[in-house]
Amino acid sequence: MERTLVLVKPDAMQRGLAGELIARLERRGLRIVAMRLFQMDDELASRHYAEHAEKPFYRTLVDFITSCPIIAAVFEGPNAVEIARGTMGATDPRKAAAGTIRGDYGLNITQNLIHGSDSRESARREIDLFFREDEIHSYRRDIDRWLFEAPD
Repeated sequence: MERTLVLVKPDAMQRGLAGELIARLERRGLRIVAMRLFQMDDELASRHYAEHAEKPFYRTLVDFITSCPIIAAVFEGPNAVEIARGTMGATDPRKAAAGTIRGDYGLNITQNLIHGSDSRESARREIDLFFREDEIHSYRRDIDRWLFEAPD
């Protein structure tokens, strides 16, 4: 079973969209296996955005993600990274399809509501930044046989 990290960013929190964004991912069939509300500090933000450290927009990213509490969650399911990313839409909301989170609610590329890991490798690295293994609780739902298991 694949896992992915999702961050509900400050603009979604300020606009009261957290529940809607999480619900959309759940309705796609992904299950929440870890979640927490917290204020990200500069140290964690710098580790999360390390790949952008030399880019001119880096400080803007860090200032934004640390500006108010966010929700970090781990979602699990077959092809979780691909499913979550497809549900979120293109990083730039102006290019995101209608019906995606960013296409329906996004305003600009910095304040784009939600983060999702872009690969299995990124998901593993990012999940480790935000959660200890004992904070992740995989479980089976009754509906999983309808969503995840192929018929005989």
